[in-house]
Amino acid sequence: MCGRLSHPREKGGADIGASPVDRRKTGSKHHLICDGRGTPLKVIITVANANDVTQTLALVDGIPPVAGRPGPATQASGSSARRQRRPPPRRALRKRRILPVISRKGAPNIQGLGKLRYVVEQTFALLHPFQRLAVRWERRTELHETFVSLACGLICWRRLKKHRS
Repeated sequence: MCGRLSHPREKGGADIGASPVDRRKTGSKHHLICDGRGTPLKVIITVANANDVTQTLALVDGIPPVAGRPGPATQASGSSARRQRRPPPRRALRKRRILPVISRKGAPNIQGLGKLRYVVEQTFALLHPFQRLAVRWERRTELHETFVSLACGLICWRRLKKHRS
């Protein structure tokens, strides 16, 4: 057998699920929140078929509060005709004094929303040149989360270094 295992290890690991794009493959997904300049603040790793909306509050709650006076509170407008089992992310974000800028289903597009989305996509583009993040090789989620955190730290350090010089 010359150095090969007779029983190869099973593929996958925790936080690996079916890919919504290619049904034969499994994978994981990075959920990211960043500031207005694209500096990553919090990253969460989930199964590939997890909906982004389910991780919104976890990302927002993962950022420590900023000292100082909070801005003006926004009021929730309208009421839901049908009863919902869990609070929708829009209402929960408004309770945290965050104004959600997400276009509703069937509503006209919000002008300038592409500029906001571009910042997040740019941050993902900064993360994926790190080869261990573009394709997940680790079975253990903790290792992959550590590499993601290191990559975010390097991005922040590079921006700070660039800003100081």
